[in-house]
Amino acid sequence: MTVNNITGNSTNQPQRATEDSQVEVARSEPTVEQQETGRPSSVDTVSLTDTAARLRELENTLATLPVVDAQRVEDIQKSIAEGSFDVDPEKIAVKILEFEGELNR
Repeated sequence: MTVNNITGNSTNQPQRATEDSQVEVARSEPTVEQQETGRPSSVDTVSLTDTAARLRELENTLATLPVVDAQRVEDIQKSIAEGSFDVDPEKIAVKILEFEGELNR
């Protein structure tokens, strides 16, 4: 089981390296004292690239944004209730095709 480097959540899918992604992990062998006492090594280190740090910042920013634009939902509900909500089937079709095109990339 792998652990997602950004969120810390476990996943069953293997991590894929991106062009700029690098994670360096270093570990030294335990000393004789550590082997005798069973104490863990305190020199284990992890170094993340700027890309990983930037992704973490973006994730934190996105986490603060609302999932739904409540004002827009309210406006649409009001328009539907008043019977003034206008549906443009051509615009909807274009958006669906754009979305499908993005999925196929």
